[in-house]
Amino acid sequence: MKSVLFIDRDGTIIQEAPPTYQIDSFEKLVFYPEVFTYLGRIARELDFELVMVSNQDGLGTDSFPEDNFHPVQNFIVDTLKGEKILFEDVIIDKTFAKDNRPTRKPGTALLTKYIDNPAYDLKNSFVIGDRITDVQLAANLGCKAIWLNNDEALGAGEISDREALANATALATGKWEDIYRFLKLKTRQARHERSTSETKIFIDINLDGKGNSDVHTGLGFFDHMLDQIARHGNIDLTVKVDGDLHIDEHHTIEDTGIALGEVFTKLLADKRGMERYGFALPMDDSEAKVLIDFGGRSWINWNAEFKREKVGDMPTEMFFHFFKSFSDAAKCNLSIACKGDNEHHKIEAIFKAFAKAIKMAVKRDPLSDALPSTKGVL
Repeated sequence: MKSVLFIDRDGTIIQEAPPTYQIDSFEKLVFYPEVFTYLGRIARELDFELVMVSNQDGLGTDSFPEDNFHPVQNFIVDTLKGEKILFEDVIIDKTFAKDNRPTRKPGTALLTKYIDNPAYDLKNSFVIGDRITDVQLAANLGCKAIWLNNDEALGAGEISDREALANATALATGKWEDIYRFLKLKTRQARHERSTSETKIFIDINLDGKGNSDVHTGLGFFDHMLDQIARHGNIDLTVKVDGDLHIDEHHTIEDTGIALGEVFTKLLADKRGMERYGFALPMDDSEAKVLIDFGGRSWINWNAEFKREKVGDMPTEMFFHFFKSFSDAAKCNLSIACKGDNEHHKIEAIFKAFAKAIKMAVKRDPLSDALPSTKGVL
C-alpha cells in the first residue's frame, strides 16, 4: 500500500498573495522558504506519493483567465521537477467557495480514486496545507493534517465545526524543516504476540510515546518495574501476560523479557540516525548503573546482589533472568551494576536506569542517515 502526501500549492509550496490570493503573474510568485531543500529531501528519501491539490477560485472565468494561470503553474511544476520533486497528479478545483461544490477542498469529489482503494494507505497519509480547510480535507480523507499555520483565519469561513478537527492535526508548524523531521522520524510502534504452552503475551509499544503504561502480568511488583520502563523511557507500553503462575513466576518473567526484546529487535531494524548507545547513573539511597548498546549482538554483565529471596511477589533471582532474556532477544549488550541497602530501591533504580539508557540509545537524528558503526552493518 502506498502512502500519499496531498500537498496544497498556495501558502504551502509558494507564498500566498493577498489581497486577491490569485497567483496570475510571475511578479506574485515567491516560493515558500526552504521548500526545495526539505520537500526535496522528502521526495528523494521517503516513500510517499506526491499529489498537488489546490483550489483556484474562478479559474477559467473572466476574473481569473487560464492564460494567466498556466504559465506560472507550469513554471512551478517544472522548477520542482528540476529538484527531483515529482508529483504523480495535480488536482485543481476551479469553483468559488460560494458555489459549495463537493469538488472544492475540503470536499473529496476529485480524490475518490484514493478512497477505499487497497492500493493506498490513507491512515498513514497526510494533507499538507496552510488553511484550516486542508485540515478538514485530511479528516474527510481519513488521514492526518500537517498544518503550515501562519494565519489561522485562512479558510475559516468554509469550516462549520472547527473544534471537531482538534485531533486531525498531526503537526502544526511554519517550517518545512519541521515537516521533514516529523515525516522522517515516523513513529516506531508495534504490536507483538508470543504464545507458548507456558505463557501468552501481548505487547503494544510506542518507542516515541509519552510514558503511558498499562501492564498486567499477574505479578504486582513486576508490573511496577515494567511501569518504570515506560515512564522513565518515555515509552507507551501495554503488556498483557497470561502465564502459568500456578507453577511459579519463572516463565512469566522470562518470556516477558524475551517478548519485549523481540519487539525491540523489530522496531530497531533500521538503526540509521540512531544514537545506538545509552548510559545512565540514577541515584536513590541505592546506586544503579545501566549501559546499553543496540549493536546487534547479545551480552550481559550483571553485578548486583540481593539478600532477600523475593521483593514483593517477584523472586530476586529472576531480575537477572529478565534482563538476560531481553538482551538475547533484542540482540543488545547490557552492563548492569547496583549497590545499596534497600532491596526494593535497588531493583527499582535498575529498572529506571534501564529505561533512561534505552531512551538515550533509541534517540534519532532526522538529518542523519549514518549507521552508527564503522562496519557498515548493524
